[in-house]
Amino acid sequence: MSNGGFICLGQLVGLLLCLCGNLALAQEWQDLSEGDRELLKGFEDRWPRMSDTQRGQLLRGAKRWNEMSDQQRYQAREQFNNWRALPDDRRTRLRDSYRRYMNLPEEKRQQIREARKKFRQMSPEQRRQLREQWNKDRRAQRQASRKFSDSGEGVSRSDRRERNNRQEQMDRRERGARRERESRSGRRGENDRHQRWERLDEI
Repeated sequence: MSNGGFICLGQLVGLLLCLCGNLALAQEWQDLSEGDRELLKGFEDRWPRMSDTQRGQLLRGAKRWNEMSDQQRYQAREQFNNWRALPDDRRTRLRDSYRRYMNLPEEKRQQIREARKKFRQMSPEQRRQLREQWNKDRRAQRQASRKFSDSGEGVSRSDRRERNNRQEQMDRRERGARRERESRSGRRGENDRHQRWERLDEI
C-alpha cells in the first residue's frame, strides 16, 4: 500500500473512532504494536501532541479496523469516501446532528435506533412514500410557522420577504441534495450511515 493509502487509511480509522469512547491510558508511539503503528502511520508526527482522549480514540479505531472482515472494510472505505465527497456545510450539519443525538437520553436514542431499523426494513416504495409524507408535513409546519411569525408585530414586509427567500433557497438546496443522494443510492445502493444522519438532522 502506498503512503497515500496509509494516510487515507489512517484518516478512515480516525473517522471511525470519532464515534468510539476513550481508552483510559493511551500509549506513546514507540509503545504501540507494529501493526498499530503501520495502520496509524499518518498520525505519527501528530501523536506526541495528541491528547490521551484522541490517542485512545485512534487506538480503539485501529482495534475495530483489525477486527473487521474484508467486506466491512470495503463498506467503511465507501462510507468514508462518501463522507469526504460531501460539501463542508453538509458535514457540519451531520456533525451537529450527531452531537445532538449523543446528548439525548438513552431512551430517546433507543427509539431513534428502533425507528431506523424499521425504516431499513421497508421496501423502497414504502420509504419513498414516507419521505414524501415527511416533506409534506415539514412544508406545512414551515408554512404554519411563517403565518404565525408574519402575524407578529414589528416584522416588516421586507424582513418577511427576505426570510421567505432564504427559506426557499434552503428548500432548493435540500431538494438538490436529496436528488443527488437518490442518484448515488441508485448507483451503489443506499448508504445507511447517511440516512441515519439525515434522520438525526431532523431531530
